[in-house]
Amino acid sequence: MYRVASASEYLVITGVGIADIKIAKKGWVLPGQSCAVFDVSPVNYMFEVQAMSAEKLPFILPAVFTIGPKVDDDESLRKYAKLISPHDKLSNHVKELVQGIIEGETRVLAASMTMEEIFRGAKEFKGEVFEKVQLELNQFGLLIYNANVKQLVDVPGHEYFSYLGQKTQMEAANQAKIDVSEARMKGEIGSKSREGQTLQNAAKIDAETKIIATQRQGEGKKEEIRVRTQVKVYENEREAEVAEANAELVKKKAGWTKEAEVAQVEAAKSVALREAELQGEVERMNALTRTEKLKAEFLSKASVEYETKVQEANWELYWKQKAAEAVLYEKEKEAEAQKAIAEASFYSRQQLADAEFYAKKREAEALVALAQAQGTYLRTLLEALGGSYAALRDYMMINNGVFQQMAKVNADAIKGLQPKISIWTSGGEGGEGSGSGTGNAMKDVAGVYRMLPPLFKTVEEQTGMLPPAWMGSLTDSSGQTNPK
Repeated sequence: MYRVASASEYLVITGVGIADIKIAKKGWVLPGQSCAVFDVSPVNYMFEVQAMSAEKLPFILPAVFTIGPKVDDDESLRKYAKLISPHDKLSNHVKELVQGIIEGETRVLAASMTMEEIFRGAKEFKGEVFEKVQLELNQFGLLIYNANVKQLVDVPGHEYFSYLGQKTQMEAANQAKIDVSEARMKGEIGSKSREGQTLQNAAKIDAETKIIATQRQGEGKKEEIRVRTQVKVYENEREAEVAEANAELVKKKAGWTKEAEVAQVEAAKSVALREAELQGEVERMNALTRTEKLKAEFLSKASVEYETKVQEANWELYWKQKAAEAVLYEKEKEAEAQKAIAEASFYSRQQLADAEFYAKKREAEALVALAQAQGTYLRTLLEALGGSYAALRDYMMINNGVFQQMAKVNADAIKGLQPKISIWTSGGEGGEGSGSGTGNAMKDVAGVYRMLPPLFKTVEEQTGMLPPAWMGSLTDSSGQTNPK
């Protein structure tokens, strides 16, 4: 029976003529063989793995794994066909097997990490779980097509993540309050400090001015008393000196006034400068606050865009994989069709070769039988002819018409020839029995010599060849001599 599997199925054939198992998309199932069909499409398995971190804190890890056999690996398909395909993929047996592997590897990995490491390195944790689970699933011929590890969940009675969230919220609120208080404190202290320094500098300048003025006034009075007590002779000189002293005093007062005004201006400018510095500090802090806010907004947007791009990339990769699988399936179908055509051609050629071999075999058997019959026939003839091989040969040649064929061939060979027959005679000289023995010997020699001219003449007529010159010459019919 010829069986064909669907696009997502494979045939596993066992039995006579198969050492282990045979996996194919289609094939003949012979008598004494068993054929089963198994599906290779992936299945989603959803679990809630309970694990414990290195600090002995329990948590729940929800996960969804898409698992199926490795269709591009013959060895993995054999393992899957032997170990998993006899059971339903959605049965408790297969689900418990996969769940046991995932829970075991997750618990071992979680026990070596703290809760903070698991929470902050969720991506790395997921990657390590994926790799370790895949290593265990390789021995069953299974492949993780996709793994989605959700957010960690608290075990009832151990609300670690809820407390951690509340702690983070309180820390953020308290830190914000502290930052506001520190900013307010720095502003008030700086303002009061600058006002106090301004008042101190102004009081200091006023005191110094009053002291100098008092000292100068005392000196003037002393000088006035001394002038009055001296001789009025020097009144004009003293008046001039007083005038000079008054001018000097006015000059110094003007300088002191100028210094006081400069100090006031410097104090006012210092205050304005400090106010500008404080205002710049406030604006800088506001800018930092706005920057952090913008960073948070951009980070959230970037995270959302990243997740969106990842989902789009996964979706595009999924469609590309499906397209590649479709192309691969089409190529496999074409290869299988070509293989079927080749098998059919090979089968027809094999049948033709078998038929030709059978015909040749029968022909050889007929020749052998004919040869055996002829051998029996020849042995019977040989016995009938008394064991004479010459008689047997002559009989076979006569029976097969060999003499007739030879005569026909000889007749065909001389057909069309026009031979010229020349009769020569040596005459009747001497007669029979006449002469002595010496004369008879000379007659024989003369007869041989007389036989040579007709022989040469015949050779010349038949072949056109002449005898050599040393043997003499012949006369033609007109009596002329032909040179040789």
